Amino acid sequence: MSDARHRVAEFRGPVRVLRAPGETLDLTLAGHTASACGAALELAFAGATSVDLPEVLDDVRVERCGPGAFDITSGARSFRLEARSVHVHLDVGREFYAAIPGRPVPLMRRLLLSAALAIASSRAGLALLRGWRR
Repeated sequence: MSDARHRVAEFRGPVRVLRAPGETLDLTLAGHTASACGAALELAFAGATSVDLPEVLDDVRVERCGPGAFDITSGARSFRLEARSVHVHLDVGREFYAAIPGRPVPLMRRLLLSAALAIASSRAGLALLRGWRR
């Protein structure tokens, strides 16, 4: 078995440490990635051992250093965490929707919706819409 370390994630800025004792995912680190996009990132550890982590860390790097062992580094401080697994949640919504251009609404649909909103803006228009519905 090799003694190689594998980077799991790297955060930039403040990282919140959330604890949920007794839950499946005991410990969660929440912040933003160190990459250029700065997307929201959460690491949730299952079966984590009790580690004396502060409530907030800065510029965190998480590395897997063996089976079920993770090193959490923040500046000059380092913490060893043992957990069954780690779950990575990366919000890629901004990049996804930036890559797919929005489709313009067809003219007839815009006109129909505008007319429906104009009719529904008065009591008489609402009564007319109720009558059409029956």
